[in-house]
Amino acid sequence: MDRLIIEGGKPLNGTIMVSGAKNAALPILIATLLTDEPCVIENVPSTLRDLRTTFRLLESLGKKVVVEGSTVRVFSTGSLKTQAPYEIVKQMRASVLAAGPLLARFGLVRVPIPGGCAIGLRPIDIHLKGFEAMGARRIADQGDIIMSAPRLKAAAIKLRFPSVGATQNLMMAAAATPGKTTIVNAAREPEMEDLGKFLGRLGATVRGAGTSTVTIVGKPKLNGARHTVIPDRIEAGTFLLACAATRGRVRLQGAQAAHLGSVLAALKKAGAQIRSGQGWIELSMERRPKAVSIATKPYPGFPTDLQAPWMSLMTLCTGCAKVTETVFENRFLHAAELGRMGAQIAVSGRTAVIAGQECLSGAPIMASDIRAGAALLVAGLAAKGRTTIARVYHIDRGYEVVEQKLSGAGARLERQA
Repeated sequence: MDRLIIEGGKPLNGTIMVSGAKNAALPILIATLLTDEPCVIENVPSTLRDLRTTFRLLESLGKKVVVEGSTVRVFSTGSLKTQAPYEIVKQMRASVLAAGPLLARFGLVRVPIPGGCAIGLRPIDIHLKGFEAMGARRIADQGDIIMSAPRLKAAAIKLRFPSVGATQNLMMAAAATPGKTTIVNAAREPEMEDLGKFLGRLGATVRGAGTSTVTIVGKPKLNGARHTVIPDRIEAGTFLLACAATRGRVRLQGAQAAHLGSVLAALKKAGAQIRSGQGWIELSMERRPKAVSIATKPYPGFPTDLQAPWMSLMTLCTGCAKVTETVFENRFLHAAELGRMGAQIAVSGRTAVIAGQECLSGAPIMASDIRAGAALLVAGLAAKGRTTIARVYHIDRGYEVVEQKLSGAGARLERQA
């Protein structure tokens, strides 16, 4: 397994280009299952492990995928299959998003139940209840869920929680279902708006994507489309936190400040100086961060995907900060690894209390999931001495050529097999 070797304690200084958003590209690529016509998706972070898994998923279902740098072309090769392979779903639980397009088009889909992961159970019951509201029936068989409906019907659906995956799945199903479907208490992330724009280009009528109420007027036959994916706000936020932790100065090219309101506000409270414009954000930090407590919430609240890197920044704060995780039940696995670097963190249930230290010390540490890996990366860049991060494949699922980007801003790190 690859490792990242970091010689920390050097401020980041320079310009970093932000990649396209993984969490937007993935559902948009899966939405190409809604049409037999060619689709061209641009600004795709195509080297990420999760995106390569998505390409394999599409090909296993009958699509042809051609990757040319950050441009991905998706073509039909004949009839699509309606069963997602377990070997792929177990690698990436977002594969369950194929259920919506396939169910809407063919009236039948079989998908493996994704199961749990390191950060929590993440059940798909919200997806399934939404499909049932549209007239689908479900049965469980040998670890799979089989959904069937002679024809899905437009419906009014209220989600019990603003689930990102369920919102995306139901938006895609509704796009190929004649009539007006309304999703209430929908997820509001920018990635929802981006998916809505793509579905509109396919021929559906989508209003309110990115708000709590989304309406979709679907069509039984959708066309192909070209679309450019939005920048990755989580990658951008991680690089901003790394800069603040190292007391550096960076300019993120391609980042959208409007997508990071809660994070930028917290960074300003911590003492960072921030400037932004159309397609860029600059941050500089001259001293230790002030203690700022946060609680994760659905968008536009503080994102759960930046909770772990935020904790790394707060290990260096002046004073004491609290981090409360309200979205996932088990997302503090990085705390123990940060403790190996000298961090003082006390975890009780869904709250972690961090007593800030003057500095961290490099150590051998291990990533347990994507965002925990990002937290360890931030800590390693700020720590004195050498840090070795094992299980880098977690980081590779969400951060494209991360060592090249950070090295370009002065970081001292390298990948070793």
